[in-house]
Order: sequence, then C-alpha cells, then structure tokens
Amino acid sequence: MKFFGRESQLADLQALWGKSVASLCTCRGRRRIGKSTLIERFAELSGARFLKIEGVKPKPNYDNGTELKAFAQQLSALTGSDDTPPSNWLNAFLRLDREIRDNERTVVLLDEVSWLGYYDEMFADTIKIAWDNHWKKHDRLVVVLCGSVSGWIKENIIDNSAFLGRRSLDMEVRELPLAQCVKFWGNAVGRIDAREIIDVLSVTGGVPRYLEEVDPGLSADENIRKMAFRAKSTLRTDFDEMFLDAITRQPQLSGRVIRCLVGGAMSVTEVAHELGMEKGGKLSDALELLKEAGLVALDAGRNPETGGRQRERRYRLKDNYSRFYLKYIEPEKDTIDDGSYAFVGLDALDGWESVMGYAFENLVVNNYPDLIVPLHLGNALIESAAPFRRTGSGNGSGVQIDLLLQTRRALYVVEVKRQREIGREVIREVEEKVARIERPAGKSIRTALVYDGHLAPIVEADNYFDAIVPFRTLLGL
Repeated sequence: MKFFGRESQLADLQALWGKSVASLCTCRGRRRIGKSTLIERFAELSGARFLKIEGVKPKPNYDNGTELKAFAQQLSALTGSDDTPPSNWLNAFLRLDREIRDNERTVVLLDEVSWLGYYDEMFADTIKIAWDNHWKKHDRLVVVLCGSVSGWIKENIIDNSAFLGRRSLDMEVRELPLAQCVKFWGNAVGRIDAREIIDVLSVTGGVPRYLEEVDPGLSADENIRKMAFRAKSTLRTDFDEMFLDAITRQPQLSGRVIRCLVGGAMSVTEVAHELGMEKGGKLSDALELLKEAGLVALDAGRNPETGGRQRERRYRLKDNYSRFYLKYIEPEKDTIDDGSYAFVGLDALDGWESVMGYAFENLVVNNYPDLIVPLHLGNALIESAAPFRRTGSGNGSGVQIDLLLQTRRALYVVEVKRQREIGREVIREVEEKVARIERPAGKSIRTALVYDGHLAPIVEADNYFDAIVPFRTLLGL
C-alpha cells in the first residue's frame, strides 16, 4: 500500500487516544482521495484492531435488507460473529457493539456510510442511539463515519443538531500536496523532466488512487494513454462512478453545471445565463452539491479595492481530472471503448495548451500554501487567497488575476504561466493588471510569477517581479 503525507490528519487522529472516552469522527472527501486508506493507516500506526464495514452501492433491485446482509457478512468475516442478517440497524449496531473489546484499542470504520443508510430514513438517528447507549462506553474506541457523498454526511451528521457535542473530529480529506505527489515516481524522479510530472498532475490532480497507476518507466504520454484512453482504464471509467456516487440529488442539472465550468470560473449569474434558468433555488443547490463533493471550489476572496467580499463570487472547476475527462475523454468514449481511438500524444489533442493552462492554474491555486515561503509571507496573516476578476465596462477597465493573495498591508498579484517560452511580454501583462487595480490607501502591491517553461533571462534581469517561482520547486525538484 503506497501511503504518503497526511501527517496532520494522522496527528489529529492519534490525539484522540489521549482522551479518556470514546471518539466519534466524520471523514469526507471525493472518491479515490484516500479516506479509507487514511483510517486504515491510523489503525495500523496505533496498533489498534481495525473493523471496516462498507456500504453496498445502491442498485434498483436492492433494499435495506441488502445493506443489512452485507453488514452481517462483513462483520462475521472480521470477527467470526453470526452472519445472519439483522432485522434492523439498531440490532446490527448492537451486534457490532458485542464485538468491541474493552482491553484493546479499536477503530471502527463505517465506510460509504450514506450507502449503508440509503434505504432507511432513520439511519442517522439509529447511529446516535447506538453511540449514546453503547459505543461511547468503550474508552478505547474510535468510530469513523466515512463516505464520498459529503453532502449526506454534512446534512445528516455534521449539521444535524442531534449530534451536537458528540463528534470529536471532522476531517475533509483533500488532494495530496504537490511534494507528496512526486513520491509516486519513486527513485526515478531524479531522471524525469519536471514537465512530464506536471502533465500527469494536470490530468490527475493530487488524487492518490490515480497516481498509484503511474509507471515511472513510461513517459507522461504513455502513462496518460494507459490510464485514460483504453477501454475500462481507470480514468476512462471513474468519472461516471465518482460523479453519480457523489451527486445523489439533481444529477442531470449538476452535470450541466459542471460542464459550464470546464472553460473557466463563472459566477452564479453567468451559469444561470448559460443554462437559461433562474439563479438561486435548484441552481444554487446544484453548485453547493458540487462544492461539497470536492469537484468545484467557491473562490470567495475579498475585493482588493474595497476590502469587502466580492459581490460576484465565482465557482471554479477545482478537480483537474474532471476537466480532462469532460474535455478529452467523454467526447471520445465510444471510440475508446471499441479500441479504435488513436492517441498519438498530449500535444496533438485539440486545444491542449489552453486546457492545460487552466489546469496548471488550478494546481497553483489549489496549492497556494506552498507559495507562502517563496513569497516571504511566513509571518503574515493571509486574509484572502483566490483568483480575482472584475469585468470591464465600456472603457475596457476589466482585470483578471490568476491568484491574488491579500494581507493586512499588501496585495500579492501572482501570475501563473505555462508556456514553452516565456519572454518579457509577461511583465507587460502584469504591469497592465496592476495599473487597473485601484489600490486602497495603506496597502502595497507586490508581484510574483509562478511558471513552467523556459524563462527568458531578461525577465529576471528586469527585476520587475518581487518573486519568481519555478513550479518545479513547489514539487521539491
């Protein structure tokens, strides 16, 4: 099992053993992000007994009895208990309770918990009853409710007043940091050009399950062909499962919304106009579902010119894999499935450089904490970190900044550039952006360039940028 990073989450989990009572935790995040693996690793490092029971994905001919039967079979395989299906969830949880030993640490993982409770509207209430009356009495027990349907966990557990004061920890597992992603290339990383790693990360993001498929002996082109452009390959098949698993309400509308965001970030007003519908209501609900699923980010940074929140908050397709799938795999999926798709290389894909420009910006924005040190921001409180866009009026005064970091005393305009050759024109571009910002009194403006490609010597010699950060250094290369 390849396992890298997650030190802070493991530390939070380990701290639970310092309590004198049992702990109830929630763990959420997109499919393939490594939630279950994290909890298993925690149990292993703790020397704890590990009991994992996973819900069965709902299907038309399944019912609550299907989930109860699977629960009993899994518990029996782990403990030797009776595998007869219990009559209801309270009886199921009591059977689990009888298998918990008070003389040893035990981690219970109820994985894909929304599937377990899919057919029983009282499921979350039954968990509370089991916790209050049975599970919490075991002082060496950690129970983790985990799942890819973050919206269900948020609605039924986190925002449920019945669980107020009962949860010890809520973890939202996100993509791995850039330097941890590189470890999937192993000892070969020193022999691989950084652009190859960047290309793979632009397609997969920092999703551990996808990075496990990387073969360090293959080029980026060959790795992506193997992972994405073969029938039943991981990246060919995973989108539908991930999307439909995470979006249990309004899947059709959510699908239309996410496709609107493939070309770039949009406000609710712009999405509503694109889809020909009213903003608010169902549209707002669909955007919230996508955000909870980890596919979309709400870039709600401050307006640098007023100090207040931006009037038009923008939704960005955060998930790099989803963008790649919708742009390149979905239109060709029938050809891929019949084995006749001719993939000759990434550069041959239509509009590749433009799409990868967005993907590269995503990588930087998603990992902006990695810029704190190279931008010398270690002691500054960052009040806002997000892309910034102000639409232009008739005089053409609009401005778009890839990443704007704001502290109490300064605005950091971060230009993100992925090009084969980067010349002095990048300075002119940023100069124009800075000139269009109405700088508030008492604040300085500083500039930074994060890039991948060949940087012309004149760009550094000009001394315009306060910081120039090669992206490969964020990878630890």
